[in-house]
Amino acid sequence: MQLHPPYSTRIIMKKNLTTDYDDRQYMISEDFELYYYRDTGPVKRTGLHSHPYYEFYFFLEGNVELSISRNNYRLSYGDIFFVPPNTAHGVFVKDFDVPYRRFDLWLSVPFFNHMIEVSPDLNYFPELIKKESCYLIHTERTAFSLILNRLYSIIEEQKGNRFGKDTRILILISDLGLTVNRLAYEQFNKPIPERQDSLYKNICTYIDNNIDEELTLDRIANHFFLSKYYLSHVFKDNIGISIHRYITKRRLTMCHDAIIAGIPASQVCQLHGFDDYSSFYRAFKKEYGLSPKALSKQARLDIAGISNDINIQE
Repeated sequence: MQLHPPYSTRIIMKKNLTTDYDDRQYMISEDFELYYYRDTGPVKRTGLHSHPYYEFYFFLEGNVELSISRNNYRLSYGDIFFVPPNTAHGVFVKDFDVPYRRFDLWLSVPFFNHMIEVSPDLNYFPELIKKESCYLIHTERTAFSLILNRLYSIIEEQKGNRFGKDTRILILISDLGLTVNRLAYEQFNKPIPERQDSLYKNICTYIDNNIDEELTLDRIANHFFLSKYYLSHVFKDNIGISIHRYITKRRLTMCHDAIIAGIPASQVCQLHGFDDYSSFYRAFKKEYGLSPKALSKQARLDIAGISNDINIQE
């Protein structure tokens, strides 16, 4: 693969590789800037903001929360998120006593466009974001060590003065981009059957543990760091129904049992996640073939030992 003439590669860093944080949201370099931030005493950061360049963010340590595209993510070691130009986002410190460490790589639009022109595979993750708003990927420590090696190699190359330095840095950044795109592809597009089996079981457990809370597809997908489309596909393939239908059936089961236990139907629907009685009534009657009130009457008759031959429907 032929590379075009080397690009400028200015990186602003101290000798110990760390950089003092500032709120600058514009690039000094024409092409890219790489920063390693290590804040032992974090302070309040820039709020929601956007900038005219691409950003790769590599999280190492801290108690922080990412906000992007109206979704919030609590970050953990190995998380990577990619921010396209002019996309509102922010990282908010939740505990100022915990050190905060991360790498930030900024790529100008012309530089990024040149990279994907040479290597179109580098555009998989950005295209995925456009289609499915999947800004975040999660990696295990072993996989993330590959990322760290490439980041440190870029820094070390920049600090040196060997022949072909600019070309070497361009290759390293391309290699870093390919590694990230491979991770994104494997996470969102190439499931392993054994992992699918474990995933749908974990989804069921998560739903059961949070059944009385607001359970949206976005919330569940964010919890598992997965695309909601992939999540839905895996779940339906293994369970046979959609996630939404599964949640509804679980809630109806809980309502059914609560009504038999003597709790009024009007209270039951509010206790177990239904927004209004009318939607609960329709779903319940469709599921069980009788109304909540009819079930309540039937339960009282059963307890009293009275024959169920009479018509108890409303």
